[in-house]
Amino acid sequence: MPTPLPGHLPDKLTISLWDFTWYTRSGPGEPFADLDLAFAEAVDRGYNTVRICAMPFLLFGSGLDTTRLRLGPLGGAYGQRVRWYDVAGNTEIDGRARLLALFEAARRHDCFVILSSWEYQQSPSFCRDRDWFDALTAVAPERRPEALAEALADLVDFLAAHGGLHDRIAFTELHNEVQAGHLADGLPGEDPVVELGPRLARGVARFKERHPDLPVTVNYAGVPVGSLRGIPAGVDVAVFHPYVYGVLDELIGTFALRDEERLFPQEEARRALLRPGAPDLADWAPPEAERRRLAATIVGPREVYVHDWCDPAKWDAWLYARYGAHRVAMEQRLHEWIAAAADWALGAGVPLVFGEGWIGYTPRFGTFEEGPVGAEFCRRAVAESARVGARGTLVCSNAAPHHAMWGDVALQRECNALFRG
Repeated sequence: MPTPLPGHLPDKLTISLWDFTWYTRSGPGEPFADLDLAFAEAVDRGYNTVRICAMPFLLFGSGLDTTRLRLGPLGGAYGQRVRWYDVAGNTEIDGRARLLALFEAARRHDCFVILSSWEYQQSPSFCRDRDWFDALTAVAPERRPEALAEALADLVDFLAAHGGLHDRIAFTELHNEVQAGHLADGLPGEDPVVELGPRLARGVARFKERHPDLPVTVNYAGVPVGSLRGIPAGVDVAVFHPYVYGVLDELIGTFALRDEERLFPQEEARRALLRPGAPDLADWAPPEAERRRLAATIVGPREVYVHDWCDPAKWDAWLYARYGAHRVAMEQRLHEWIAAAADWALGAGVPLVFGEGWIGYTPRFGTFEEGPVGAEFCRRAVAESARVGARGTLVCSNAAPHHAMWGDVALQRECNALFRG
């Protein structure tokens, strides 16, 4: 039988995606310098839950000293116009103390936390030392979900020992978007959702051995229709990230941003997307001393380059000019993915949560997702989430303190009120 969500949770989880930014951007003037302010603003916008990378392996599995964790940008101007990568400056934190501070602030503001990890995708790229990434990759791929389960179980014990703060946990995810990162290392790659199933099942089982009374799960990029049989049978929550892309897929394909087997169309990109004075792709990288960090992120150099050097007005205009040809398909994909996710959750007898989603990954200064098209997708997705009986959803992945959409208070209040009914 699935472990139910804690009885003291709200009936509906209204989620803001704080990811790893709650610790990477914690310095003076940064969005998470004041955790109480961040939570107060979240509550004012209608949120009651935040979803985070709790850096579990680093804090409880790596054996590293995390009392003086050195974090910072990737180096120079590299990544500074890329969402989630625009860290303003170097900081030093006590990792476990920072975790306690977040949970204490969550309790003060009567909020809850979804525990997750981005460590096998990108979190270590923000560390000024390479030990974190080296410790992660030293774990054999077959054992990585179990190592994460052990670390997360230790993290829960740590919170319980500090004032019972584990009562703020909504549920635990072994990792973010399991099929899109280094958890899938060593697999054939034909269908990573199915191929990962046995590894993830062992990780879920290990966490349950340690904490049988706490719900645990994994989550998936998109809704892997056709591969849903690969989801481990033991998960307690169905969690999916329905990014519909559509017109954004056309841009990514046109400029080969995620396909390094094709030549990058440098001159076409200059004409259609880039700002004057942009260097060539081959010349854009962090300083030599920082380049080892690129191995610790799954965001490829082409995507970083174009996000860093695009003219946001050109980027948005490119999408708007082609959106009409994709609109119906994007709406259909959103509807079908949410319906498929709800059907799987119903069959498994577990609650459904959407922890990220809607259009996709856009540059820091792009406004397509924040503008009228994106806002309408937020309303549509939240309404669909409510219609299918989801237990939790979000306004949009960009609706968080480290994104410009945080300033659209009215939209967030409207969507969260719609979901709560």
